[in-house]
Amino acid sequence: MNVKKTTLFNLHKKHGAKFVNFAGYEMPIQYKDGIIAEHNTTRNKSGIFDVSHMGQLFIKGKDDLTESLQKIFPTDLKKLSINQSKYSFLMKENGGIYDDLIITKIEDGYMIILNAACKENDLSIIKSKLDSKFELILRDDLSLVAIQGPESKDILEKIIPGVKKIKFMNGNKFSFNLADIYITRSGYTGEDGFEISINNNLVNKLVEKMIDYGSNLIGLGARDTLRLEAGLCLYGHDINEETSPIEANLKWAISKNRINDEFTGAKEIKRQFDEGVKKLRVGIKPDSKVIARESTKIFDEKNNQIGKITSGTFGPSVNGPIAMGYVSNLFSKSNTRVFLEVRGKKIPASICDLPFYKKNYVKGEINVRS
Repeated sequence: MNVKKTTLFNLHKKHGAKFVNFAGYEMPIQYKDGIIAEHNTTRNKSGIFDVSHMGQLFIKGKDDLTESLQKIFPTDLKKLSINQSKYSFLMKENGGIYDDLIITKIEDGYMIILNAACKENDLSIIKSKLDSKFELILRDDLSLVAIQGPESKDILEKIIPGVKKIKFMNGNKFSFNLADIYITRSGYTGEDGFEISINNNLVNKLVEKMIDYGSNLIGLGARDTLRLEAGLCLYGHDINEETSPIEANLKWAISKNRINDEFTGAKEIKRQFDEGVKKLRVGIKPDSKVIARESTKIFDEKNNQIGKITSGTFGPSVNGPIAMGYVSNLFSKSNTRVFLEVRGKKIPASICDLPFYKKNYVKGEINVRS
């Protein structure tokens, strides 16, 4: 299989990146200072993430486009204002998740940000469910860059005046180097920040400017520790085709007024809303400094296996090991004692509320910690 490179590959190389193959792309895992330093830079200052491997799908059409998309996604798209974004899912009929995504209403339709490993399959699924009168374009001429952290708004404002006014989970068109770019106030680190959709021929110039103004390049290693501290799921690990949004503790992302509507997976989602589920995604904190990685088995106090870890790492901002995983619903309450099997030993741990680190988002210029 040919490994792809993003437009920023040479810039990463110039700044000393170490690369890994991620979703078919050669991506920076870290730079010279290392993952913990990059993590702390994002939490305390500002970090730049190349997320150009993700899919940028544009669906255009008027008439009944919104109505047609409502039959696919469990989000109330009718309530979305122009330039407003929502977290949502592309689901199977059995309630499993093909992908989690961000959908934004734009002037001539919708823009959907898809996970890199899922984007081609997502396009195929969505296309099969939509009338051929709608235009679907998976853009490969655009890069996607995230700038995250408390200083990000001031850095980006110097380059693109007006971005400070964007509210959380909203976006707008701006101009850079006499070209249109699209910016949303969003990201996947738990910090205030922005995601910028920009033409490939301009992205290097934009990123170099952000570096000049004090931001730093951050790799996938710190992106993972940041999102896990914030209790955010990684597709293919914490959620997949075998887990539903209800089991993943993400039912908040399904619009309440749509529970009785028709959309892909609606019958199973309604059943789970009404009857509950057998397993739930939870936060887990080991008592010791031992890190429980993905696939670590979880046991109750009577030595019965009750679940499995899906993500685990050291959390620099909480100064200790953290993990997420699925456990039997009976053991999902906060403070429940459990045991993690690491290298043949049972390590004591506790179920805990998510997130591990308070998310620091912004609405306008007002900080919102949740």
